[in-house]
Amino acid sequence: MREFIVEITTTIPDGTRQSEVDDRRTAEAVRAKELTATGNLVRLWRPIGEMRSIGLWRAEDEDDLHANVLGTLPLSPWMTFAVRAVQPHPNDPGRS
Repeated sequence: MREFIVEITTTIPDGTRQSEVDDRRTAEAVRAKELTATGNLVRLWRPIGEMRSIGLWRAEDEDDLHANVLGTLPLSPWMTFAVRAVQPHPNDPGRS
């Protein structure tokens, strides 16, 4: 599996009912747990005070990432994704 740093910005369309936003956010939390269990979602951060997230994701390739991982997020119609493929650095302290 390849690793990707993904910056996600969510923009809720004007006029969207709060109940729809709440339902999608609840479903988003469930889907994130599922993607964590499958190894696709490794880490997720939110910059303080911002409505975006930065995550470490895994997928077979970028097409798989978009189609079968990010595209399955309930909020994905309201999201934009900036994707960057990464690989371990030789001096990464997290490498075993």
